[in-house]
Amino acid sequence: MTEVAEYAHLSDADVEALGRSLDEIRRDVEASLGTADRAYIKRVIRLQRCLEIGSRLTIFGSRSKTGWTAGTVGLLVSKCIENMELGHNIIHGQWDWMNDPEIHSNTWEWDMVGPSSQWRHAHNYRHHVFTNVIGMDEDLGYGVLRVSRDQEWQPGHRWAPLWALLLSIVFEWGIALHDLATEQDHETSEEVKADLHRAMVRKMVRQASKDYLFFPALSGRRFFRTFLANLVAGGFRNGWAYIVIVCGHFADGAEKFTPEAVANETKSEWYLRQMLGTANFNAGPVMRLMSGSLCYQIEHHLFPDLPSNRLPEISGRVQALLAEYDLPYTTGPLTRQFWHTVRTICKLSLPDRFLIASSDDAPETASEEKFRTVAKEPRILPLHVVGTRRNGLSTAIAGRAQAMARTTRRPRAARFAALVALRFGA
Repeated sequence: MTEVAEYAHLSDADVEALGRSLDEIRRDVEASLGTADRAYIKRVIRLQRCLEIGSRLTIFGSRSKTGWTAGTVGLLVSKCIENMELGHNIIHGQWDWMNDPEIHSNTWEWDMVGPSSQWRHAHNYRHHVFTNVIGMDEDLGYGVLRVSRDQEWQPGHRWAPLWALLLSIVFEWGIALHDLATEQDHETSEEVKADLHRAMVRKMVRQASKDYLFFPALSGRRFFRTFLANLVAGGFRNGWAYIVIVCGHFADGAEKFTPEAVANETKSEWYLRQMLGTANFNAGPVMRLMSGSLCYQIEHHLFPDLPSNRLPEISGRVQALLAEYDLPYTTGPLTRQFWHTVRTICKLSLPDRFLIASSDDAPETASEEKFRTVAKEPRILPLHVVGTRRNGLSTAIAGRAQAMARTTRRPRAARFAALVALRFGA
């Protein structure tokens, strides 16, 4: 997608008005931050730490398989909360307004093998500013997965389904290496690159030693039992983090963009691109906590530094705003969203000659071209008349789907009529 506003069926005035409404949401939330929000993050930190301590003691003290399983599951939940609701969100700066040195983006070091400082730049800047922009967002496929037809097919992509499975198992290690490569690519000094590499190695050694040497060693003769519990909890935490992240960016409806789309981009246009380039999934309170509220990926990308506990209320206002501008709110069951990503990765592992749809109109990729006339001329959108309903992107997508369905049915109906005529001599 190159012309984002055109694809969204919005005029320049509409885009700016949309941006002002989103700025208002931000101001309202920032003005209301206070004691309840502070109590929330403190409560989650206590919960996570108590859960980790209790789980490790259960693994250490129990002698039954049931005790080991309960301790391992508890440790898994603890690691998911620390990674998603605490680490990811704190490093985003969501709690910097508290001026608490313990819960600050510059001081929090998460329970992952990659240094939080390297992730902070690669993720907070490169990914969130250039979300799903081909060639600019290094998180778009992580360099091993092809998730858009606009990404040139390479022979190595044929192994993408296998790489995706392996990446999900060792996700924290893959992200650490990916962030290091991203940081080094934007540095010219070899000394700085070496410092970044040493920092990553130190963190990897420290993290691996804690999980796979220190805690198992405390178990004495039951070393392997504790080692296995840490390995299982870490592996499933990696898989869960992978699922949450890919569902927010590679599911159908999370659009991809060309570099031209961000040239001279205004803040309002950035807002619009974030809403079109991300996807949510349905979640209850427990799954919301376990995912760090990234079930609200759209709202998180609009306001990445607003506290995660406020995203549910922000979601209601964002949905109302999208309905007003007739824009889709991309969400669905987690199983469906994940199936979309699996299908896309498997499908795009094949060379383009095996694909049917184009990058302008495919389930995982779309552009403004699919709404243009035969002459391929940009659509000239009139100013919206206040008080009237917009016929925007959601209406256009629904109308096009109906037209495609009618086109698909006609040949079948014609073949059926021919068979009837042949059978009865009509």
